[in-house]
Amino acid sequence: MTASAAPRTLGIHHTGLTVPDIAATRAFFVDALGFSQVGEVPDYPAVFVSDGTVMLTLWQVQVEAEAVVDFDRRSNVGLHHFALRVANEAALAELARELGARDDVSIEFEPEALGGTPIRHMMCTIPGGVRMELIALPE
Repeated sequence: MTASAAPRTLGIHHTGLTVPDIAATRAFFVDALGFSQVGEVPDYPAVFVSDGTVMLTLWQVQVEAEAVVDFDRRSNVGLHHFALRVANEAALAELARELGARDDVSIEFEPEALGGTPIRHMMCTIPGGVRMELIALPE
């Protein structure tokens, strides 16, 4: 691999997620993760939520009965998961307990080491069937 010029982008501005129940997914981000709703386009319909660092655009799927919600990373093109960073390992453990107690979240795996690194992470499925990873970098 050869050296290239400096990157021409500056990180992620926002990520768009299509969900079967925009109200339930919005409520999850606001109630469980403390995001704020920063905008909305009711006719689209879309809701914009942010934690002050990243913004998520939530779109309502047009025909819920035709939505494909079972994602297979080996055969589906598209979002495999998205990852949000948390403050530290204690915050990750606390959030894992809280999310594990919710009826609308499915924990794929509890906080664990990411490979052979000191980074800790967990994976869950949030309302709407989207996989979310939470990451705690070492302090």
